[in-house]
Amino acid sequence: MLIAQQILNGLSFGATLFLLASGLTLVFGLMRIVNMAHGAFYMLGGYVGIAVSAISGNLLVGLVAAIAVVGVLAFIVEIGLLRFVRGQELPEVLLTIGVSFVVADVCLWIFGGDPQQLPNAVRPQGTLTIGTFSAPWYSLFVIGVALVIGIALALVQTRTRVGAIVRAGVDNREVISAMGVNIRWVFTGMFVVGAALAAIGGTIGAGRTPILQGVQNEVLLYALVVIIIGGLGSIAGAAVGSAVIGLIDVFAKTYIPELSYFTVFLPMALVLVIRPQGLFGRTA
Repeated sequence: MLIAQQILNGLSFGATLFLLASGLTLVFGLMRIVNMAHGAFYMLGGYVGIAVSAISGNLLVGLVAAIAVVGVLAFIVEIGLLRFVRGQELPEVLLTIGVSFVVADVCLWIFGGDPQQLPNAVRPQGTLTIGTFSAPWYSLFVIGVALVIGIALALVQTRTRVGAIVRAGVDNREVISAMGVNIRWVFTGMFVVGAALAAIGGTIGAGRTPILQGVQNEVLLYALVVIIIGGLGSIAGAAVGSAVIGLIDVFAKTYIPELSYFTVFLPMALVLVIRPQGLFGRTA
């Protein structure tokens, strides 16, 4: 049963990674921006979600607050900063790094430096027991949220005009302009959606792993590994990559902790050698 428990833990961690990586892969794939502030959006979403959930006694209220705060910040960053350096790769990266530092410092000032976790009172409690196997309801809840959001994103991406615009933009951004679409607002909308997904991941992920200073860098690294494995702009790739990295990370930290980071980066290196565009990515 230990193996089954580790698989559940890995899938739960992978579900949190998916919420983070799905937003980043769409932003990276469409806007060609390596958003180094994405991890900071996760951290801010976690802090806000924890605080509002604790005050209101309701996780849903905390999630809405986290999405609203992070979404507004992302909107301001995109139209107030990134729009002026569009297409300039180095300034874009440096700018998002600066945003990450500012967000981290503001979080330290407002929320303090102690690790914070989602209150037990607002989390699904108890376990689902099947024979000798017990699954915490919260782990199942996290996986369920990721599944619902993943299916919704996949349907939007494949069945709607918005999804067609995003897919076209991932392959060739000039196609969007040829369709008569205002590409600037497409970029803004995608950037806000990506940040909102990070905020959701930060809030529900805080029930599994505490939010603290420095977490933004760690989760960003994991998310980058996931999208390199899965492929830019691919929701399916983000899902598969997240599950793979989640399982590898949990098993490695349990059985070979001294090599845990090596085992996470190994599949990324193999994918880069065998299929540089990622498992579900398409060649330009």
